[in-house]
Amino acid sequence: MKPDLDIWLEDPAIRVCHRREAAVDEAALWAAARTVRVKDTRVLGRLLRWRIPGTSGSIAYDKLFREPPFVILHEEPGALVSGLVGRIWTLRRDYPVIDADEFHSWSAPGTARVLYANWVEPAGAGAAVVSETRVRATDRDGRRGLTAVRPLITAFNALIGREALDLAVSRAES
Repeated sequence: MKPDLDIWLEDPAIRVCHRREAAVDEAALWAAARTVRVKDTRVLGRLLRWRIPGTSGSIAYDKLFREPPFVILHEEPGALVSGLVGRIWTLRRDYPVIDADEFHSWSAPGTARVLYANWVEPAGAGAAVVSETRVRATDRDGRRGLTAVRPLITAFNALIGREALDLAVSRAES
């Protein structure tokens, strides 16, 4: 079931959610979703490596969201919630390494908190895989930076569903 994301980041300035259904059970869909690698998502993968320099194309998204600069905020069978903080609008890798408590209270000026949540849930005769991303700036300077990156998020957010989630469903059903 959906994790309670408001515990970690409520009232986001940006919220992106994608959902895809599969004719398999939740465990099979989650297992398939965990195999999707950055290089398997052509455009999304290139965009991610551009925004987070040094990211290997061979890493699975599941592993990526478990390693710095990301921090695991919540995990249970079939769900992973991770976070990242920093100046997400720069090309530098400006993402401090933090723990879950620091994510919750993060308020450094001119930065943002980003939450990445992925989970599976029952759907009809099968299951659905869901991905939700939330972003919230810490202050006015952070909101200005977020305004700069918003067109990029708007232009490319559909790739999460079209490339990553569709691939997870395809793998689970094959």
